[in-house]
Amino acid sequence: MPKFGTDGWRAVIGDDFTYANLHIVAEATARWLVQTRGGKPNATGQPSAVLGYDTRFQGRAFSEYVARVLAENGVRVVLSAAHTTTPAISWAAEAYGVDAGLVVTASHNPPSYNGFKIKAYYGGPASPEMIDEVEALYAAAPGPEPRPFAVLQAAGLIEEKEVTTDYVHLLHDRLDLPAIRHADLLIAHDAMFGASQGLIAELVGPERVIQLHNDLNPGMHGQAPEPIEKNLTLLAETVRAHGCALGIANDGDADRVGLYDEHGDFVDSHRIMALLIKYLHEERGLGGSIVKTFSTTHLLDKMGAKYGLPVETTKIGFKYIAPKIVEGDVLVGGEESGGMAVKGHIPERDGIYIGLLVAEMVAKRGKTLSQLVDEVFAEFGVHVDLRLDVHTTHEKKDAILKRLADGGLTEIAGQKVKAVETLDGYKHLLDGDSGAWLLVRPSGTEPVLRIYAEADSREAAQALLDDTAQQLGVADAGH
Repeated sequence: MPKFGTDGWRAVIGDDFTYANLHIVAEATARWLVQTRGGKPNATGQPSAVLGYDTRFQGRAFSEYVARVLAENGVRVVLSAAHTTTPAISWAAEAYGVDAGLVVTASHNPPSYNGFKIKAYYGGPASPEMIDEVEALYAAAPGPEPRPFAVLQAAGLIEEKEVTTDYVHLLHDRLDLPAIRHADLLIAHDAMFGASQGLIAELVGPERVIQLHNDLNPGMHGQAPEPIEKNLTLLAETVRAHGCALGIANDGDADRVGLYDEHGDFVDSHRIMALLIKYLHEERGLGGSIVKTFSTTHLLDKMGAKYGLPVETTKIGFKYIAPKIVEGDVLVGGEESGGMAVKGHIPERDGIYIGLLVAEMVAKRGKTLSQLVDEVFAEFGVHVDLRLDVHTTHEKKDAILKRLADGGLTEIAGQKVKAVETLDGYKHLLDGDSGAWLLVRPSGTEPVLRIYAEADSREAAQALLDDTAQQLGVADAGH
């Protein structure tokens, strides 16, 4: 049966991602909406959902099929008229007053994958409890084939809407785009063949944006659309060659972001979150808590202590952060993998909004992105975070995790392990004044083992990764 991971169900197209399995997932989602209205308080009328899809292979066809299954099972469907971003669907779930947002997407997974995400009525990821409720409603086999799309549309059960256009209007209201234009910043934008294509240019003006990987290409040249440093060499080269103020990259469904400064150097999510906290708290005078996942920099803990902002750490996955934004007063919530949300926007990762908020910061502060990062490090100390993705088998991954559970690592790169935290994976806190740590955790969606390290220099962080890979016997695995 399809299994939801950290953020949705994802599988290889034609293997586990089939129309039969998609039918099972869509039918269970429909039952959940009919029975619970997605947990929406005081819901009345017919259950409803807004549905979108990204630029992956057969995205439109798969989404039309989902719409048919939903409609045939009693759910009114608002379908995006064209490919759109996951943040746009999350926002629309709340703005359109429906009971859920659904997206046919595999996010940052390789191009051979597709998937299915569920967003809650409040405009953020469905909670783990909601996902459990959906999975509990799986049937043993898919139900009868639904009627054709055109028939259900003519019956008023499926409506198409320009979701992206509505979302772009929202960003015009929530970002100081005139400040970016006035500063005459040149921006390089890598859409990674995903759903963010053309949106940065539309928002700040095409003359100010150099667009990369901006065409419909489901094969994506074989590269996973994940905005991490090793996947973005062309963006870095473009920033340097054209003298751009910054480079922005988005993943396949545009809920994640990767940034490059004016030198063409990668600015990871840890540093972006630190910049956002400083900008929103010091420049805009906003308060609230900082919510971060287990693999995110301890720099944010130092900032929270200085600014008097509470800091909370969750398991990995934005679905653990979103409810805290909805229920509480959160200034910045985010995770290591490029997903962030801030006060004043939706309780959801939004790679386009965050990328342009940093551009706004550069424009209004009158400093380069590298200077802004240096400001943070001068005040709180240098923090360098690296990640190694080890592609392996499920059997080897399980064996490594068992070894770690049995107390497998006592020293890493010459530093003794003083404690191990197990909120989500195995985080080894190391002796010394640098505050270095090393985390080993399995991916929730792929046969991948992720190893994270933080230290006070790139060399020290790399040494932690290398020694851990050697000790775990994965030093020669494909990364």
